[in-house]
Amino acid sequence: MSNVPKASSQPASAEPVKDRFPTAYTILFALIAVMAALTWVLPAGQYERAANAALGKDAPVPGTYQVVEAAHQGALDVIMAPISGFYNQATGMANAIDVSLFVLMIGGFLGVVNATGAINNGIERVMVRMKGREKWMIPVLMLLFAAGGSTYGMAEETLAFYVLLIPLMIAVGYDALTGVAVIMVGAGVGVLGSTINPFSTAIASNAAGIPFTQGMALRLVILALGWLICVAYVMRYAERVRKDPSKSLVADLKTSNEAHFLRDQESHRRALLSGKQKIILGLFGATFAVMIWGVSMQGWWMAEMSALFLASAVVIGFVDWMGEKPFTSAFVDGARDLLGVALVIGLARGIVIIMDQGRITDTILHSFEGWITGMSNVAYVNALFATEGLLSLLVPSTSGLAVLSMPILAPLSDFAGVPRHLAVTAFQTSIGITNLVTPTYAVVVGGLAIGRVPYQRWVRFIWPLMLMLALLSMASLSAAVLL
Repeated sequence: MSNVPKASSQPASAEPVKDRFPTAYTILFALIAVMAALTWVLPAGQYERAANAALGKDAPVPGTYQVVEAAHQGALDVIMAPISGFYNQATGMANAIDVSLFVLMIGGFLGVVNATGAINNGIERVMVRMKGREKWMIPVLMLLFAAGGSTYGMAEETLAFYVLLIPLMIAVGYDALTGVAVIMVGAGVGVLGSTINPFSTAIASNAAGIPFTQGMALRLVILALGWLICVAYVMRYAERVRKDPSKSLVADLKTSNEAHFLRDQESHRRALLSGKQKIILGLFGATFAVMIWGVSMQGWWMAEMSALFLASAVVIGFVDWMGEKPFTSAFVDGARDLLGVALVIGLARGIVIIMDQGRITDTILHSFEGWITGMSNVAYVNALFATEGLLSLLVPSTSGLAVLSMPILAPLSDFAGVPRHLAVTAFQTSIGITNLVTPTYAVVVGGLAIGRVPYQRWVRFIWPLMLMLALLSMASLSAAVLL
């Protein structure tokens, strides 16, 4: 999910996190202003368009760029751009208001599911069942978190699990960093290998003008191999710590962490997964399965998917029998949590509006066309992977970066002879890796604060794994281009 902080996500025990970097909103609005200024500097230009059978729409024709009359963008255009971004079809994309409504419906759906306690109790129940086989808790829990990351972009939601998982990890002989890694790396590799994640794959594919089901097979391969690599890496570290606590990267904090996390261990309640909650978890999984079926087989898009999540939330509310007021409160609170994501989508689309109105989109595309001339498609897809990683440091918002970069990089991929679904995969794998350490990402700084793991220790732990995941992603993208 996009890293829009949620006021209620971080437990009270977490240390306050100081934001030293502008928010995604400020960055995106500043980029609107920068693009408006560029319309006074860059020459205006356009490509000829021709029907593209694969995309089902007109696409730029390489080699047909020509300079046209300038269309300078002023202060009023800058102010109007975020508003226009919601209802204008920029670069052939669906209206941002449709996507934003879809995001809000998912937020309401997740709010209702979380209010039932089914997800929390389900994970806790798995932990209880693994008692005595703690070593195998790591792959099981990382699989659950990866499934959440891959299907619905589980990110900020993970903050609630640190205070639950870390005490158990410390109690069985591991350390606080192991608990942080199980959650953060588990959900992170799921986002890296997103399959139907609406905040990464779906939005990026929409911005690229393709169905998000394209490229699914490759993403499943990356998800499976990435999960295996991450599990092996975390288990190796955890076992090393259990055998020799001095090998822990937070060994000097062992005493204070035990005092902090184990103080309430004896009184910790073991939650039971009720029959209703089992049904709710089944409905939760079935909702995403129906969404895949609807999009791939029935031609569903944003309106139908929004209706699906609304209907599923209502059904789950009835199953839990939570009452009308608690249901509406949970739904509205969940939608409110993702309101920032919805706003980011419209704001990011405003950048595209300014570029299109100022007639510099094709000019920028033309400069990249010259840059990739003579570059092999393998070199291009890896250069795209690196570019997205760098951009994610400037725009620490998955959905914001997707809407910002895909309208340019997807047509550029056409010029390079690389399928657009590989551009989407390069985007999501790159940002998935970067967001394991991005210091402006609320999930990273919040999780480390709750786990009492210093940021520099986390970087020391995670960088070899990030390198392995980068090599896996680049190798997979290169193989896909060649096949």
